[in-house]
Amino acid sequence: MATLILLRHGRTNSNAGGTLAGRQPTELDETGRAQAVAVGHRLAAAKVPLAAVVTSPLLRCTQTLRLALPDAVPEAEPRLVEAGYGDWEGQPLKTLAKQPLWQVVQAHPSAARFPGAAGESMAEMSARAVAAVREWDARLGTDAVWLACSHGDVIKAIVADALGMHLDLFQRVVVDPGSLTVIRYTPLRPFLLTANDTGGDLSGLRPPRRRSRRRAAAASSDAVVGGGAGPDDRQGVAGTERIGSKA
Repeated sequence: MATLILLRHGRTNSNAGGTLAGRQPTELDETGRAQAVAVGHRLAAAKVPLAAVVTSPLLRCTQTLRLALPDAVPEAEPRLVEAGYGDWEGQPLKTLAKQPLWQVVQAHPSAARFPGAAGESMAEMSARAVAAVREWDARLGTDAVWLACSHGDVIKAIVADALGMHLDLFQRVVVDPGSLTVIRYTPLRPFLLTANDTGGDLSGLRPPRRRSRRRAAAASSDAVVGGGAGPDDRQGVAGTERIGSKA
C-alpha cells in the first residue's frame, strides 16, 4: 500500500511572466523559493519517512528539492519531465490561447499533439508518467512513502489515471506551484488522499502500524463505507481495528 507524494515545483520566473516554460531551464522566483522551503518545513514537522525522492531532471524541480529536502539525494526520473510542448515552448500563454490547438488542449487533450519536431502528445506524456509512477511504486513496495517532484500537467495526468478519469477530463484537476498531491496505491485501486494542498498537517501520511500480512492484504484496497473518520480509518476497514478499544 505505497503512498506517493507528488510535489509540483515552486513558482518560476516563467510562471510569473505568463509564458510556457516547457523544458527550458527556467528558475524559481522569490515566491517559488519560499514555497519550496515551506513544503520542506511541513514534511519535516510531520516526520514522514521517505523511502525515495525522485524528480524531473529540469532545473526548477531540482531547485525545489534542494530547498525543500536539502539532505535528500534525489534520483532523476526522465519520464516525469515536463510535456514536450514543441514550438509552443517559451511563448506567451495569451498568444497560445488564440491558436486552434488551444481549444483541443482544453476540451480534448487526449487528441492534442504539440507542433514541431520536439512536440509530444498529451497521451504520450500521460503514458510515460503513469508508467514511471507505477514502476517506482512496485519497486518500493508495501507501506513505502515516497515523493516525486514534477510539473503541473504531468501531475494532473497521474491524478486522472488514479481516479480512473479519461485524459479528456484532466483539465478539471488543479495543481498549483508548491502544492502536494497524495495518492495511495493498493492492489485493487488507488486512493486520492490529498489534492493541490498548500498547507496543513502531513502526519497522516506516516506508514500505518504493522499488521499481519493477511490482515493488511484484506484491508488495503477497501474504501471506508460512509467516508470514515480520517487518516486513522484508512489503516483498517471502516475503523474495525479500533472497535472496542475504548470504553
